Amino acid sequence: MSTLRPASFGAEPRGERLERIRRSPHYDLAAGAFRNPVPASTSPTPGGASRWEMARRILAREGRAPTGRIPLRRPDLAAAPASGLRVTWLGHSTALAEIDGRRVLFDPVWGRRCSPFAFAGPKRLHPAPVPLAELGPLDAVVISHDHYDHLDTPTIRRLAALDVLFAVPLGVGAHLEHWGVPTARIAELDWHESVEVAGLTLTATPARHFCGRGLRNKQQTLWASWVAAGPEHTVFHSGDTGYFPGFARIGEQYGPFDVSMVQIGAYSEFWPDIHMTPQEGVRAHLDLRGGVLLPIHWGTFNLAPHAWAEPAEWTRDAAREAGVPAAFPRPGESFEPAGQLPAEPWWRALSAPLDRPWRSPRPAPDLRPSEA
Repeated sequence: MSTLRPASFGAEPRGERLERIRRSPHYDLAAGAFRNPVPASTSPTPGGASRWEMARRILAREGRAPTGRIPLRRPDLAAAPASGLRVTWLGHSTALAEIDGRRVLFDPVWGRRCSPFAFAGPKRLHPAPVPLAELGPLDAVVISHDHYDHLDTPTIRRLAALDVLFAVPLGVGAHLEHWGVPTARIAELDWHESVEVAGLTLTATPARHFCGRGLRNKQQTLWASWVAAGPEHTVFHSGDTGYFPGFARIGEQYGPFDVSMVQIGAYSEFWPDIHMTPQEGVRAHLDLRGGVLLPIHWGTFNLAPHAWAEPAEWTRDAAREAGVPAAFPRPGESFEPAGQLPAEPWWRALSAPLDRPWRSPRPAPDLRPSEA
């Protein structure tokens, strides 16, 4: 049967890697799985909703794709950022952060589909805005978790040829080794563990999500958000996560952040615990003591029942309500948080009117900044 297993499924942790996982304080030995910082349902259709209804909503097409070509930008990365910090959003959760002369690539996905198969699965709504080979030198590649829209097999295989450190949560190194990344270039971290590279400190921090690439997910790879701290600037990347009180603790321990890259897309009432709504994303940004908010995890793949551009529109409204400076770059567009932020709602030209976004049945989070 092993010959029928696609290489993109990766590999399961074994040996000392598995023993280290079992020693983690965040691993439940009795359940044989990692625990969330706050319990979260990872099964779809909570609250009695039917799987048929979920499938019907997910397969609906109205508003789920842009009406024309998404405008792309070709980033100019030749000159160093004047302020010492520049972020380039490359679509979905992929971002290049240039921090005090160091360069970190988060959740790189250049593949056409986020799927184990080349012929099926969610397909990109826009091409990658720049070839991977044109990004220039990298100091680190950071992976938040092992889902296909964050850990892309063909992309990792191409990056494996570079002399770059891969910082990943516990267990994810098994996938990377399976695809050709040398063990010596993999740093596997538990929550609140750090690795130093080229003067940067990369720290894995908690998130509320789940993991898995195969048909039977054993929950034996960890999921994480990340802090990247340089001598002068610090950024946060949420990966995928539901809202939880731990964001405030991350902000207290590692913040404030010049930029927080926060997941605000692919939310649904069918899985309210593991992805944030835009309003929850803005609340998380405030908890984190973030400076500029960069919304991520939207606009590139069709992964939820909402309209493709709804996350950006709703985040724009929530950020304005909270007085939060937010950047809305086109895919491939760079910005320096200390400079002018890309703020034009460019998605409106490619979408139907977005006047009734889905609202969580839970009480809306308070968007006022805390007294602290």
